Amino acid sequence: MAIQIQTHERAERLAARTSGSHPLWGRGFRPFFLGVGVHGFVIVAAWTAIWHGAHPAPAWLSPTWWHGHEMLFGLVAAAIAGFLLTAAPVWTGRQALCGRPLMALFGLWALGRLAMLGAGWLPAGLLAGIDVAFLPLLAGVLVRTLWRTGQRRNYGVVVLVGVLALANAAVHAQALGFAVGSAPRALRFSADLVVVLIVVIGGRITPGFTTNALIRLGVDARASSSPWLDRLAVAAVGLLAGVDLVAPRGVASGVLAAVAGLAVAARMAGWQTLRTWRDPLVWSLHAGMAWVAMGLLLVAAGDLGLCVPATAGFHALGAGAMGSMILAVMTRVGLGHTGRPLLLPRGAVGSYVLVHAGAAARVGAALAPEPVQGALLPIAGLLWAAAFGLFAGVYGPILTRARVDGKVG
Repeated sequence: MAIQIQTHERAERLAARTSGSHPLWGRGFRPFFLGVGVHGFVIVAAWTAIWHGAHPAPAWLSPTWWHGHEMLFGLVAAAIAGFLLTAAPVWTGRQALCGRPLMALFGLWALGRLAMLGAGWLPAGLLAGIDVAFLPLLAGVLVRTLWRTGQRRNYGVVVLVGVLALANAAVHAQALGFAVGSAPRALRFSADLVVVLIVVIGGRITPGFTTNALIRLGVDARASSSPWLDRLAVAAVGLLAGVDLVAPRGVASGVLAAVAGLAVAARMAGWQTLRTWRDPLVWSLHAGMAWVAMGLLLVAAGDLGLCVPATAGFHALGAGAMGSMILAVMTRVGLGHTGRPLLLPRGAVGSYVLVHAGAAARVGAALAPEPVQGALLPIAGLLWAAAFGLFAGVYGPILTRARVDGKVG
C-alpha cells in the first residue's frame, strides 16, 4: 500500500509539471464533463428545432439515427471518457492523462461533434474517420493505465469501450454504403452496452455512497447489496445486448429485459432509497437506477407484444437513466475531485429536476395519443436541454478553476 501511495504521489508531481497552466487540463473529468453539459444543451435544443422543421437536419443517414448517434457517441461517450479517465488512475495509482495529451483527446471528440453537425458538407469518409477515431484512442489510454496492475475486474471497461468503438464504426459503415441495416442494430446494441455500464458502476458506487451519507446524517441504517442479484442484473442486461444485436424486438429480448428490470429493482430493495431524500447527491443516483428498472420493463413490455411503443422504453433508458445518471455522477465527481465538500452548489438540484421532468415528458409523449404527443415533445426536449445547460452554467467555474485544497488535478 505504501509503495502504491508513493507511486501515486510521484504521478501527481509529474502531472503538475505536464498539465499546463490552465486547471481545465488537469484531469479528464474537467473538459469532458464541461463538454457534456454544453453538448447536451446544444444538441438537444438543435434536435428539437430539427424535429419541428425549424432547422434542416444534417445530411447523414436519417435524422433520427443522427440524433441517436450524437446522444450515444457524442454525449454519453464524453461522459464515459470523463469518468474513466478520472477513475482509472485512482484505481491504479498511475499518472492521469493531463496537459497536451488530454487537450488532443478532447479536441478529437469536439472535432467529431463539429463534423457530425457538418454532415453533408464534409466528405463522408473524412467525417467517419474523425468521429470513429475517438473511442479507440480512449481505449488505448485506459489500457496503458490499467495494464499489469492486477485489477482484472476493471479490464472489462476497456473491452466495453472497444466494443462501443466497433459499434460506432458499424453505424458509419451504413452511412458509407459498406453495410445494409447495420446502423439501427448498432445503435440499439450501443445503448444496451451503456446500460450494462450503468448497472455495473451504479451497483458499485450507489450502496457505498448511500451508507456514507446515512452515517453523516446520523441515520441508523446501512445500504446492502445482494451479490447474486448484482450478478443476475449484469448478466441479464449483457445477454440482452447480445440478443438485440442478432434478433432484436422478439420474445427472447423481451424476457431478458423483464428479468433484467426486475433484478435491478430487486437489488435496490436493500439500498435504503427512501432514507436518502435529504441528500440530493445520493437520491439522484437512486433515481437514475429506478429509470434503468423502469426502462427495461417498458422495453420488455414492447418486445413481448404489449401496447407499449419501442420509443417509450428506449427513451426511459436514454433520456431517463443515462441522462440522470450522467448528471448524478458529474455533479458528485466535479465536487470531490476539485477538493470541495460534497454539498451541491446553488442551482444544481435544478438540473436533476429538469432532467427527470424532461425524461418523464419524453416517455409520456411516446405513450400519449397524437395531439398530446405533439405538445409534449418540444417540452421534453427543452427541459432536457435546460438540465445540461444549467449544469454547464453552475459547474463551469468549478471545472475550470484549480482545486480548492491546493492539490494537483
